[in-house]
Amino acid sequence: MSLTALIIDDEPLARQELQYLLERAGGVEVLAQGTNGIEAVELIRTHKPDLVFLDVQMPGLDGFGVLKKLLDRKVPMPQVVFATAFNQYAVRAFEVNAVDYLLKPFDRKRVMQTIEKAQARRVAPVESASDAKLDALLRLVEEQTQAPKANSGKVIVRAQSRLLLVDQREICFASIEEGTISVVTRAVEGQSNCRTLEELMDQLDPETFWRAHRSYVVNIQHIREVVPWFKSSYQLRMDDAQKTEIPVSRSQTKRLRELFNL
Repeated sequence: MSLTALIIDDEPLARQELQYLLERAGGVEVLAQGTNGIEAVELIRTHKPDLVFLDVQMPGLDGFGVLKKLLDRKVPMPQVVFATAFNQYAVRAFEVNAVDYLLKPFDRKRVMQTIEKAQARRVAPVESASDAKLDALLRLVEEQTQAPKANSGKVIVRAQSRLLLVDQREICFASIEEGTISVVTRAVEGQSNCRTLEELMDQLDPETFWRAHRSYVVNIQHIREVVPWFKSSYQLRMDDAQKTEIPVSRSQTKRLRELFNL
């Protein structure tokens, strides 16, 4: 009897690749695909699958947040296979009770092993994880995978299916649009896993980074030019490749003048 499964990943190519490998492997019926954590919670609640292939890093509600939501709502926990591009994680954290892991890019043999492991557990299930034990696992994994803090000098930026550790001094600016945070350097443009600019700011040096606008955080060391704008307002021309112009909100005009003695 086939395992029923869901695939949850915000990357279309990753979903397609995993669907293809599962079809080739056999023994798994994919009921649906989801593109984010919110969809994941609802799909798991609705379909009650045997197995969920769950991306760790997703904008908004990430893989860990999905499991927390399931625990909070008392939804029966399926077997969970985390998908991640971080090969430096402590793998044993994923191998507790019904939890497994797959590294991106996916490997056919490793997918087969995961399916065999899940099928074996259905035939001879191991002791199920208690809420307390699973919660402890989530805390452990989150501690190992959370973005580096300001004292490390590094920020995680997701670009072209890679997770890069970027020196925060190289960041020109960050912006948020429809809940997605973009981070721009002279060489790289990608997305942050933070949910808000406030959360990103907590990782950055407050002496260097300034919230010039509700939608923008700028590195003052990468401001190329201050451009006078309409009605005593200003824009900042940054030194990234696109020479991006960023508005300064009226509430931050005083701070701008203090920074540059305007």
